[in-house]
This record gives sequence, C-alpha cells and structure tokens, in this order.
Amino acid sequence: MTQPVTIERRGPVQWITISREERRNALNERVAELIHSGLDEAEADRTVRAIVLTGAGDKAFCAGGDLQLQADGTPFTIDVADPRHYVARLLRRMDSCRLPLVARVNGHALAGGLGLVCACDLVVAREDALLGVSEVKVGIFPMMILPFLLRVISYRRMMELCLSGEPMLAREAEGERIVNYAVPAGELDTKLEWLLGRITDKSPTGIRLGKQALSKIREMSTDAALEYAQFMLANMARTQDAREGFAAFNEKRKPNWSGE
Repeated sequence: MTQPVTIERRGPVQWITISREERRNALNERVAELIHSGLDEAEADRTVRAIVLTGAGDKAFCAGGDLQLQADGTPFTIDVADPRHYVARLLRRMDSCRLPLVARVNGHALAGGLGLVCACDLVVAREDALLGVSEVKVGIFPMMILPFLLRVISYRRMMELCLSGEPMLAREAEGERIVNYAVPAGELDTKLEWLLGRITDKSPTGIRLGKQALSKIREMSTDAALEYAQFMLANMARTQDAREGFAAFNEKRKPNWSGE
C-alpha cells in the first residue's frame, strides 16, 4: 500500500511530501502522523540541515482537511474534552521543530494547507498558487490555524481572507510578506535550491538553539524574554560551532561546522 507521505533525503535536506494527489494532498490523521514522524526523524539526524514540506504534483500543496460527512451530517468530529486533535498535534510539532522548515508551495494552499504554510519558517511558492481559507463558505471558521495566521498575516488582511473566504495569489502574498518568494512554476525548484543553499551552509547548532529559543521567547513578556535570551546567548557562546565560527572569522576562512 502506497504511503500518503513520502520522506526522502536529498543531501543535507529532508524532503517531506504529501503524496495524495488524487485528494489534492488533503490532510487526514495518517498524513499528520507521518509528517510528525518525518520531523522527528530529521531532528534526530545531526547531518540534516533543513526540511522541505511540499505536495505531490503541480495542482495542490495541500487543500486542507480531508472532510468526510459523518452519520449526523457534520464534516468531522472533535472531542471537546480531548485537546490532542491531530491537526493541533502537528502544528505544535512544527512550531517546536529546531530545524528550518521550508514550504515548497507547488500548488494551491487552502484552509489547513495555508495553516501548514504559515507554520513553516520560509516559503517559496509558484506565483499562480492560490492561498486562502474558505471555511466560512461551509459554515465554519479556520479555528485550528488562527494562531499561525495571526503570526504571519496582517490582521486586516487575515480578516478579509477569513470573512470573505476568497483566496489570494501567491504573487500578491509575496508583496505582503506572507511568502518569501513567488516565482513562475518552472523556476520553483531553482529558487528553492538557492534559498536552501543560503541556510544549509550556516551553523546548525546556532540555528537549532536559535529556533528553540524563539519558540519560547514568542510566548514571553519582554522582561522574561530578555532574561532568557541572555541565558541562551551565554550557552550558545560555549558551543563548538560558536568557537569555530569566531575562529574562522578571525582567520578569514570558511567555518567547518561540527554541529556541536
């Protein structure tokens, strides 16, 4: 049986691809579990420098949740007493990932698919891809992904997307800094490789510790964040990568990162 998510190592980058092209790469619990496992696997390997999340084919990055009508006519069932819904679990795991997460938006990113895009650190998209949340058209609201939409999209633009249900083109999203780069479809992988090249030659320890700190600082008061940042900076200065980085700078040579 073909897995709905494929995981592939390409040099220092782990690729995670939602492989449900016939369902527009829609999310379900198994897809979320496999993405989660792919993130765990990448973080456990010290030689991985970044993760790419994408979808199969050229139509959809991810069209959101794979909604199937329940017996009572509702599109899904959520146990209100259980906070461990698979989408929430996946978004929490993406948020805590200490490796750079890069979304390769090969097609439309809608509803939960836009949530995945916003949960990534960097985004390269084909310029004609649609980004949006259409939940209001079927009587609901994009509740699960709101925390991530709020981080990336300006409030008024986010509300326009949520209240109208109308999508925007990636080329528009680039102008509003919702995606980093929007390019013609034929240039998508070239631009992605260019961006990955600027990340994977940097200190893996600095990036891992920096992302770990950022996930905590984001939730702190300014005073608490400054105190924590001072503590983390002192610890980072003791790493082998920091010592190598300063030595390479003074010796005017390229660093040889150990990842320690």
